[in-house]
Amino acid sequence: MADLRVQVGRTTLKNPVIAAPGEHLIEAAGIRSAILAGAGAVVGKSINESQPAKSQLRRAEYVALGPGWSEVPWGPSAPAGTTVLSRSGLPPMDFDAWLAQSVAMDLLARGHDCLYVPSIILAAEEPALDMARRIEAAGLRVLEFNIGTPYASEAAKGAVSTVLSPERVAALTKMMTDALDIPVWIKITGQSERVPDLAASAFASGADSVVMAGRALGMLPDLESQAPLLSTSAGIGGCWNLPLTCHWLANSRAALGAGRDLIGINGATNGADVARMMLAGASAVGMASEVMLRGWQVLSQAVADLDAYCDAKSQSARDLVGRAADARKRFADMPELDERWRDYIPAPLASE
Repeated sequence: MADLRVQVGRTTLKNPVIAAPGEHLIEAAGIRSAILAGAGAVVGKSINESQPAKSQLRRAEYVALGPGWSEVPWGPSAPAGTTVLSRSGLPPMDFDAWLAQSVAMDLLARGHDCLYVPSIILAAEEPALDMARRIEAAGLRVLEFNIGTPYASEAAKGAVSTVLSPERVAALTKMMTDALDIPVWIKITGQSERVPDLAASAFASGADSVVMAGRALGMLPDLESQAPLLSTSAGIGGCWNLPLTCHWLANSRAALGAGRDLIGINGATNGADVARMMLAGASAVGMASEVMLRGWQVLSQAVADLDAYCDAKSQSARDLVGRAADARKRFADMPELDERWRDYIPAPLASE
């Protein structure tokens, strides 16, 4: 077996596969399943104080889309490459109940050499800070602070936040890191051309790690009804996003250097994808949509496949981090190939 241990800031994980937050990680049964499936870390579904964000869960809706953007059955039988479109919502329980559940899940995780990570999603600063302090006081080991949800423009005003300014990222990160002694992971948006700048601001303000990058908003017209599918713009995720995440990981590594631990998210569906994100610069990789779609075995299989890959390469998981990113060249560095482009265009139509 390969050595799959990785370092994320001050925290060591037994493997780099993270069960990333989604509706399947709202209740204790789901969190327990992710822990038992062998994930190196499990991040519970984010919470905040906003009642509109909680009520949005009762309006949530999901669709799995296969080839040709046709709807396919939800579950393990969905074809490879399925895209998930969804309207999401936050846990319905109050903070006291959520915190008690988090403490119980952390205790369970410790018994399986797993890290349980509670997550707060920003609505307003003071309530978020109060929750964070209570999380630390309860003995939880790491906090994820999500300031990059894709839904802010579509949700009720003040329910959640999509932070696009590096200066604002810096201020919010500093607010948390000044108040807490436990590591803080900052989750940022991918809906920006300044992802590396957002990451740099978070690290400069004391973040242990940056999670990049949250899902994008998408809108898909339905040809039959001629209305938007799910009636709205919605969060969209799938394997197609893997190259985009890898691009942001590599760009951030180039800007920040190799000493910053990034967590890749959005696009990984199996252990090979975990390896790809790590080669692009991630120290660990979150998986959510594929687990929610197909089940907990996605996590255990990803760990097994990553182990087999590292073993075949005679490498540890840590050896993978950034190897492709550091080998990346610019267009201008590539050799001239004469008129190679002609091999990739269709033949001209014959004259009449």
